[in-house]
Amino acid sequence: MSQIEAQKHSNDQLFKMRHSAEHVLTEAMQNLYGIDKFYMAMGPATDEGFYFDFEPLGDLKISEADFPKIEAEMKKIIQKNLPIIRKELTLDEAKKLFADNPYKMEWLNSITDRGEIISVYYTGDNFVDLCAGPHLDHTGDIKAFKLLSIAGAYWHGDEKNKMLTRIYGTAFNSQKELDEYLNLIEEAKKRDNRKLGPQLGLYFLDETAPGMPYWLPKGTVIINELLNFWRQEHSKRGYLETRTPLLNKKALYETSGHWEHYRENMFIADMGDEGVFCLKPMNCPNAMTIFKQGIHSYRDLPLRLSDCDTLHRHEKSGQMSGLLRVQEFSQDDAHIFVTENQIADEYKRILDIADLFYSIFGLKFKIRLGTRPTDFMGDIDTWNKAEAALEKILKDNKFDYFVGEGEGAFYGPKLDILMDDCLSRQWQTGTVQLDFQLPKNFKLKYTDKDGKEQTPVVIHRVIYGSLERFIGILIEHFAGAFPLWISPVQVKLIPITDAQHEYAQQLKTQLLEEGIRVEVDDRSEKMQAKIRDAQLEKIPYMLIIGAREVDKHQVSVRQRDGQDLGAMDFEKFLAQIKAQIESKSLTLIK
Repeated sequence: MSQIEAQKHSNDQLFKMRHSAEHVLTEAMQNLYGIDKFYMAMGPATDEGFYFDFEPLGDLKISEADFPKIEAEMKKIIQKNLPIIRKELTLDEAKKLFADNPYKMEWLNSITDRGEIISVYYTGDNFVDLCAGPHLDHTGDIKAFKLLSIAGAYWHGDEKNKMLTRIYGTAFNSQKELDEYLNLIEEAKKRDNRKLGPQLGLYFLDETAPGMPYWLPKGTVIINELLNFWRQEHSKRGYLETRTPLLNKKALYETSGHWEHYRENMFIADMGDEGVFCLKPMNCPNAMTIFKQGIHSYRDLPLRLSDCDTLHRHEKSGQMSGLLRVQEFSQDDAHIFVTENQIADEYKRILDIADLFYSIFGLKFKIRLGTRPTDFMGDIDTWNKAEAALEKILKDNKFDYFVGEGEGAFYGPKLDILMDDCLSRQWQTGTVQLDFQLPKNFKLKYTDKDGKEQTPVVIHRVIYGSLERFIGILIEHFAGAFPLWISPVQVKLIPITDAQHEYAQQLKTQLLEEGIRVEVDDRSEKMQAKIRDAQLEKIPYMLIIGAREVDKHQVSVRQRDGQDLGAMDFEKFLAQIKAQIESKSLTLIK
């Protein structure tokens, strides 16, 4: 961890505890297995806990089965209440201390290259590690901890480097907080989109296309419902949808600056005499190209161009995770060309859209203002102007926000939408970026009311963000039990015997004509087995049909949560479900 990162957490007692627990983990392993059985690589604290990377030597093999033994040794160290003491060293002193560890030697060289102070932390008299800190004063200050899992991890996250072993753990101020967190982890495992997505027939991943989901019919229903809602709401607000090429010559990205700043994340194909082409990683250069085709007046602005094209971004294999991080995705993109005095009003409109879209799912969000990164493009005065404009908008409209230093895009500051799910996990989804740079690169112009040429400002924005990621979040947030309006199958008809099959088919036809997604379970299974299967499929409503229901033109209604609503006139049920879909209700019939 760099000293800049350490400083951000210097007053965070929980962070200190987790960082100290990682050192205790390392010392416990040295006590159990010997200092010559592994190389210490790195071990930072994180927002969720801590981890420790090491290279096993000889025949050392560590698995989760070893955790109870390691935790017992950690408890001994904690009970000794050993002092944790910081000491600053010269480069020569540090290299002598860690001469036998190639990973520490590499860290020392990088620290000196950055001009930072070299510090180590001693735990008692027997353990020392290179570290910027911060730490607790004594091991006894570590309250409740737990080792969680073990995995492989490339050194520096680069698959070209050696694969190390990583142990994950966490620590909290009390056993109660730790138990609550462990319960959340177990609940998160049940909701994992990588498990539920294939199980519910939504999507799957195949090794022939890493990080590029195969969307099955049920998953495609969700995508289409989200996009239909998106199109309706944006059409009302004056957005014009476009489609642009998925394959472009690198010259386009040289103009935009992406070739210089983003090339390592692009899929690139050298076509020989035809030149070098790139699969589109983002839509903004194409939107600039569209704007450039016409002659624009100030009366044309704001010009809101939207699209949902497929994008490709190259990710390292170890970074991909189900739908949450993929290489092929679509996003609900828009590029809005405005005059400078239109920026504030347009941002308010965009954030109102975000509020609508997230409230539909019962999701709350806050905003992170990302400021100028180290690899920024353009001049500092323009950046300062843009950052000040965004912060003023947030303050004037009383949005819940905080500043993320250096987390803007290379061409402009941005607002990231950070939403919390039902497990209190935070996700970045949408983003709104203010851009003074790309319009200059593409030499975009409009004519102002005095007949003079001016350069427009561009607002880049997505609300859902990556549709794949957003659906992955929804899968986990709702545990696959989606709101009725986006449920792939909204109603399952369950005839009790063959005698009710004809009536079930009649109802199916009527539901389909009303736009309701419906299936009939006409298998020769017992009714309870059919109900159980429908509940496992997370289908909102099951309509049980027996002889009595046929005679009275009724249905017996059950919900996926097990609630039995009893017999109901079919027309009454149909009216209620249509109203729920129209209102995009989060709840079922009460």
